[in-house]
Amino acid sequence: MNRRTFLAGYLGLLAAPVGAQAQQAGKVWRIGVLFSLLPVEAMTDEHPLLKAFLKRMGELGYVHGRDLLLERRSAEGIWDSLPHLVADLVRSKVDVIVVAPAWLAAEAQKTTKTVPIVFVAGSDATIKTVVASLAQPGGNVTGISELTEELTAKRLELLKTTIPTAESIAFLFNPTVSKMAVPQLTETEAACRRLGLKLQVIEARSPNDFGSAFSVMKRARAGAIFVAADPLFYNNRVQIAELASKNQLPTMFEWREASEAGALMSYGPSLPDAFRRAATYVDKILRGTKPGDLPVEQASKFELIINLKTAKALGLTIPPSLLLRADQVIE
Repeated sequence: MNRRTFLAGYLGLLAAPVGAQAQQAGKVWRIGVLFSLLPVEAMTDEHPLLKAFLKRMGELGYVHGRDLLLERRSAEGIWDSLPHLVADLVRSKVDVIVVAPAWLAAEAQKTTKTVPIVFVAGSDATIKTVVASLAQPGGNVTGISELTEELTAKRLELLKTTIPTAESIAFLFNPTVSKMAVPQLTETEAACRRLGLKLQVIEARSPNDFGSAFSVMKRARAGAIFVAADPLFYNNRVQIAELASKNQLPTMFEWREASEAGALMSYGPSLPDAFRRAATYVDKILRGTKPGDLPVEQASKFELIINLKTAKALGLTIPPSLLLRADQVIE
C-alpha cells in the first residue's frame, strides 16, 4: 500500500459519521421514551408521535429493532412514579431519554444529571426552568419548544374572528400539573381581558370529568371552548370533539389532530413534526454532541386548520379571510 492510498483510507475513516462507525461495530442504541399520561399499551410504533420519531430516525440511518431500541415508560398521571420510571430507564442503560411534555425534563433531571434528556412540547416559560438559556442550555437537557403560551392570544383572536358575537369563552383546563397549567391560565386570562371576553375556567382532571365540564359550559352559555394544551386533552381529543358537537359548542385546540377529529379549529405547530425534530437532536447526541450545546429549537411554522364540516353543523359561517389563511380546510 502506497502512502497516498493509506492517507485516503485514513481520512475516509475520520470523515465517517460517529453513528455509522458505532453501528458497524454492532452498537445498539437504547432510547428511553417517557410520557406523562399516555397509557404504555398505547405507546406503539404506530402511535402518531412515536411513528414520526421512528420514521425520522430511520431516515438518519437507524434500523428500529436492529441498532435502535425504544424503552417505553409512562407515568399515566401518577406523578409520584416519575422518579422510579426515570431510575428504571437509567438502569436500562439508555443513551438518551425523550420526554413529553417538557415539564417532565425537570423531574427527570432530579434523577439523572448525566443521561442526555430531549424534551418535546412545551413553552419557553416552562423550559427556562430546566436550562441555563435557550441558546446555550448547558447541563444534560435540550429539546423542542412549541411556544404553547406564546400562541395563546393568537388562538383566541382567531376564535373571536370566527365567532364575533361570542361574549364569553370556556377554558377547558387541567390544573393537575401547575408548572404547565398556571402559565397557560395566566396568558389566557390576559388575552381575554385584551379582547373583551369573559373567561370561564372549567376544570377537568380526567376523562371522567368531561361530561360534567360540558354541562357546566352549556349552562353558563359559553360562546366557544378554548382547550388548554395538555396531554389529557390531546389523548382524548376525539371524545372532546364529540361532546363539543353534541353540545353545539365551537372549539379551538392547539393541534391539527383535534380538527381532524371534528373540532372546529386548531392553530399551532405540528406535534408529530416536533417529534421528528427531536429525533434529529437525538441523532446529534448519539454522534457525540453534548445536549447542553444544542440550542432549544423553537417552532417556526404554525398551521391553521378549519373543519368546515363542523362549522356547517354548528350553523357558523367562517369568514372568507380566515378560509384563505387556513393551511387546510376540512370539508
